[in-house]
Amino acid sequence: MAGGMYRGRHGASLADRAARSGVPVPPVGEPPPSAGPRRAAGGGHGRHCWVLDPPDAPGTWPGLLVEWRQREGGWQGRVAYTVVGDHGPVLVEAWLPADRLKQG
Repeated sequence: MAGGMYRGRHGASLADRAARSGVPVPPVGEPPPSAGPRRAAGGGHGRHCWVLDPPDAPGTWPGLLVEWRQREGGWQGRVAYTVVGDHGPVLVEAWLPADRLKQG
């Protein structure tokens, strides 16, 4: 199979490469940084959230909160989320008001 299913043949495993990447991994049990609007915009960490009734897609959808910004009307979150489209899942990226986002 392309990409290698055999660990020893193509070098280090994905876990080994990730460990050597230099990206710090938070200790088990340590809470992640706050994802609320109190953090500065562009905190550098995507964070799971629930998107509540976005335009054209009523319901609750899983999303990834990318960053916050403050506008005249209040806080907005930039999120990526999927909804069901006519031909399957559709990826949406949008700025939504903070009251449409719930911490996941």
